Amino acid sequence: MNDKVKDAVETYQTTGYNCAQSVLAVFAPELGMDRDTAMKIACGFGSGMGRSGNMCGAVTGGMIVLGLKYGMMDPESEEDKEKTYEEVVGLLERIQSIHGSANCTDLMGVDIGTPEGLQEAQEQELSDKVCSKIVGDVTRILEELLEDGP
Repeated sequence: MNDKVKDAVETYQTTGYNCAQSVLAVFAPELGMDRDTAMKIACGFGSGMGRSGNMCGAVTGGMIVLGLKYGMMDPESEEDKEKTYEEVVGLLERIQSIHGSANCTDLMGVDIGTPEGLQEAQEQELSDKVCSKIVGDVTRILEELLEDGP
């Protein structure tokens, strides 16, 4: 496990920060965003968007990373927008090929958007068993995507 993957997984497992925060935090400083701002921005994306069980928070954190790296600042720059979209699709495709989905409920096998599903996820320790792995996978994939970029 490389340093960024290890840092993201440890942040997720030991600090109380969510999956989106843990992914974004390891990349933000090198992409021009301080860690505190990164933690605030990503806070609402955890647990599939505010614990709704939708798009995986780790993947969403990864999308923010890709936006920081490639995102369009000039509305005339369609090239930057297309590059960002291309990288986001690449992240999604790779996560889906590894895990079968990028949706939190699908990945966890329970709907944490319901009290019963959340309780089941806690009882089965799915955060440790499932989410930690996805945080690591997203971080590793981002490193590869960023390494291949301009």
